[in-house]
Order: sequence, then structure tokens, then C-alpha cells
Amino acid sequence: MRYLLTTVLLSTFSMLSAQDVSLALQKAPPTTTTEKNTGWQVLKGGTRVGFLNSNKRYPQDRVPEGTPKSMETLVAWKGERVHTQLGVWSAKEVPVTAAAGALKTKNGAVIPADQVQIGLMGYVMTDEFRNGCGHRKPEDFDSSLVADAIHFEKTSGTVKQNQVQPIWVSVDIPAGTKAGNYEGLITVKADKEYQLKLMIKVLDRTLPAAADWAFRLDLWQHPAAVARIHNVPLWSDAHFELMRKYYTMLAKAGQKYITASIVNEPWGHQTYDDYPSLIQWTKKKDGSWSFDYSLFDKYVTFVMSTGINQRINCYSMVPWKVAFQYYDESLGRDTVFAGKIGSEEYNAFWTPMLKDFTRHLKAKGWFGKTTIAMDERPMDAMKAVIKLLKGIDKDWKVALAGDYHAEIEKDIDDYCLASAHQFPADVLTARTQRGQLSTWYTCCTEKYPNGFTFSPPAEHVWVGWYTAAKNMEGYLRWAYNSWVADPVNDSRFRTWPAGDTYQVYPGPATSIRFEKMIEGVQDFEKIRILKKQYQESGNTARLQQLEAALATFEISNLAHQSAADMVLKVKPLIN
Repeated sequence: MRYLLTTVLLSTFSMLSAQDVSLALQKAPPTTTTEKNTGWQVLKGGTRVGFLNSNKRYPQDRVPEGTPKSMETLVAWKGERVHTQLGVWSAKEVPVTAAAGALKTKNGAVIPADQVQIGLMGYVMTDEFRNGCGHRKPEDFDSSLVADAIHFEKTSGTVKQNQVQPIWVSVDIPAGTKAGNYEGLITVKADKEYQLKLMIKVLDRTLPAAADWAFRLDLWQHPAAVARIHNVPLWSDAHFELMRKYYTMLAKAGQKYITASIVNEPWGHQTYDDYPSLIQWTKKKDGSWSFDYSLFDKYVTFVMSTGINQRINCYSMVPWKVAFQYYDESLGRDTVFAGKIGSEEYNAFWTPMLKDFTRHLKAKGWFGKTTIAMDERPMDAMKAVIKLLKGIDKDWKVALAGDYHAEIEKDIDDYCLASAHQFPADVLTARTQRGQLSTWYTCCTEKYPNGFTFSPPAEHVWVGWYTAAKNMEGYLRWAYNSWVADPVNDSRFRTWPAGDTYQVYPGPATSIRFEKMIEGVQDFEKIRILKKQYQESGNTARLQQLEAALATFEISNLAHQSAADMVLKVKPLIN
């Protein structure tokens, strides 16, 4: 992404076991605000429990505005995942336990209790956007605690005096659920027992399974971060076992891409953890090359087994720092090739690998779904790589995340534009006809829409609507889990706005951001299904109404209108 190259942070890695992750919820750093809140005095030592707005983050030290609601109504399609938020706040310290039961209709239809997840939310330190990308010192930015992590395995805890404890509820509607109005209770025990009514109106429409969603979600995975945070050896059986939980959760969100590093540090070690190559390069004494694909094969096969299996994006022939590490038998050690991209030396270095890699991928049956992926690289370098690849095999696919370049557009099979750019309408149509993918992304550059820990949650829902509005096929964001030193407590990083490097937490634990992203992807699918239905049935009135709503989704509108307001206004059109 559009990040400045940084030096490696020399610090001791913070090791967290699964148990430590759970306990860390109670160890959040103190808030920096000195503002007094008289709302706690109004409670007169009492406790409040009620539903809250799922599009808001509630400060830990302030009484939520408005009267607590004892009932919440959601609307869902069959096969959809829906959610709501509730809270407990008290002027005295109280224990809290939350539980949810099955939801039922008056006719006896049931959404089982095991489809309802409920968990306490954790607060994490965040900062502010300011100038976006670039080195930053914590003391130069306004920092605060925000609710973000959702710990579904944690249903009980303690609400401290004059504090708020948000609780998240997600419900997966089974695809075979009968249409109807379902009711159930959420029981919260604090100073006393509270029973909140949850109603879900299930419509007679069905979302396909996540594996069949058309939306191309691409959150980059970071294997080494999982090993570090759980303190297990990299690529050990324990490491793969732990990764399965994270990757399965990502697959259920509709992820389509495998992030595969074919060289060491494709992003120039901008991340907190190493990013090692999945392929071992060896230059033999006689000058020939050998390539060990055993780890690459194991990793790709593993990720596919979790349900992420449509694309293998290989990073990268154009890394942020041109320094390709390999083992030299003559020298008896690792060494580095740093020749200029596009030079004769560069082409001679890469040609043996590309020929052998092509052969290997075809033998595995993966060549057709594999790309050589590039990330915001100079034009001359990208042209040189495309020419070299097509010379090896004309059917090599190329992926690019970056600005719009008309001169190479036709050569990019999977083109992901920065949010400041748009595909010309005729180009987008032609790409679709050629079977090429056209998506977009945000990173540290954009204040909005984005997925920082301080970003308004609904901006991730907005992303799905914008994707549909621009007739694109998906959204990319680095990174799914490129964690900082202590991600459970502090989402700030040395270079970019807080939360930029990850969307979920160790555990694995989901987040407001991740759940809202799923909501946005589901909305995209609903829009796609309804547009197709209206076109086939000739329902021009409904189609025009939906198209008019989509036309309002311009990034510039977020400067004066919240993502939540924009999304809530048009939600009835798909529900």
C-alpha cells in the first residue's frame, strides 16, 4: 500500500498465549481524557442496561446518551449474519454476565441458540488520522480508548465504577430458516437480572453461502504474526492449527484471496513481524538454480482447506526494497540480489525461477488462479515485469493495487484501484467482458472511508454500497492480522493511523470493524441479486429506485454526511 519505507523497530516482541489474550481485556491502558462527566452523578449509584446503536463506539468513561432500549428489531435475509450492540453502565462496580437463547416464531419455527453469539467488547488505545501515512510519535497525536474487539468467548466480567461495558450480539440466520418474525431474550445479570427482547424479521429471500458470494474481498494475511503472538515456532504444527481458526473466520467473511510471499520481505519489512518467503531459492555451485516449494505447497493447500481458494496472489517481483535473498552454495550462506528491475541482470535472475514456478503451478493445477501481484510500484518496473512474465508464458496473470494507468490496464487481470481513482466506464465494461477483475482499496492515505480503530464503524458497510455503485467487484485492504506489539491493548503503530495494520484481534476475536465489513459485503450481494431480479422481471421502477440510491455513494459526500446516515437511508431498499 501507499506507505513510507521504515526502519525495523528494535524491541522485544510481546508474547501472548490464548489465556493471556482473554485476560488482557481487563488490562486496557487508562484513558487520557480529563473531561468530567456529570452523567454518572445523575445515575445516583444505579446501573443501566439496554440496546445501543451498533454503528457507534461508546466511550468507556461517559454515560451513553438517550434512554436505554429494552427491545431491538433486526431485519434479515435467510443465510445472513446480523448484529446489534447493547451496553451495561453503572455508577458502582458490578459483575456482569450475558446470555442469549433461541429465537422463535409463534408458529414454532426456531433459530437455535447456537446461532446466536454474544460477547463482551474490549477497549483498545487508538489515535487520530491527522496526516495519515508517515512516521508518528504517540505524544504528537491525541489518543483515546475505543471499543473495538469483540470477545465471543467472554460472556462475563466486571463493570468498573463509572464505566461502560458494551456487549455485542451476532446472529447467523440458517439458510433453511422459514420466513417470519422471531423473538428471543437476552439475559443480562448485573446489579439485578435484566431481560431484553430481540426480534428478527426474516424475509423470504436467501443469501448464497459466503463461498459463493460474488464480492471479491481481499484482506492480506500475515502468518508470522500468528506465530509471534501465540509464542509458537513459525510453520510448526501448532502454528498451522492456530492459523486455521483465523483463516476460517476470514473465509466466512467471503475472503477470496491467498496472500503468498514468494520472496523475503516483499514490503521491505514495514510490518512489526517478519514476512518470510514461502519458497526457498538456492543457487548451486554450478550456477544453476533450485527452488523448494514444499512450504509454499503446504501453506496454499492449508489456506484452501479453510475455504479461501479462488486466487493465489504472489508477492512480489517488485518489492518495496529491491533485495532478493537466496542461498548461495559457493559462498555457503544467504546472499542478496539487488539488480535494477528490468535490467538484463534482473531478467537473468528471475527467468529460471519463473520457468520452474510456471511448471510447478501447472503440475499442481494452480496456474490458472495464480497471479504475480504488485503493490504501488513505478511504471517502468511494472512494464518490465509484465513483459518478462508474458515472455515466459502468455497466460501468466498479473495483479496490481495502485493508481490507474491506461497504458498497462489491459495487461492487469486483477486491477485494484486506490480510492482516489476510478475506472472509466467504457474501460470497466471492457474489463468485465474480458473476464478481468476490477476492485478498489483504501490504506493510510484516506481519512474516509476506512477501517482504523477510530473510524466510524458504518464506513465499512458503506464500502459495500460504494463497490456496487461503481460497478466494481470487490475491495482490498491490508491487512487482516499484521499485528502491532500489543494489539489487544494498543492499536497504534510507528508509521500509520491506529488499527491500520489489522482488522481482527488475537484469539481469534472479531471486531466492530470486521463485523461491519461483513455487513457491507452482504449488502453488496443483496444489491447484486435484486438488480438482476429487477432486470429480468422488467421491474424498472424498483431498479431505478435502487440505482438512484447507489448514485449517492460518492466518497466526497462523506465530508458532510456520515456513513451511517447514508447507509440507513437506503437499507429499506434491500430489506
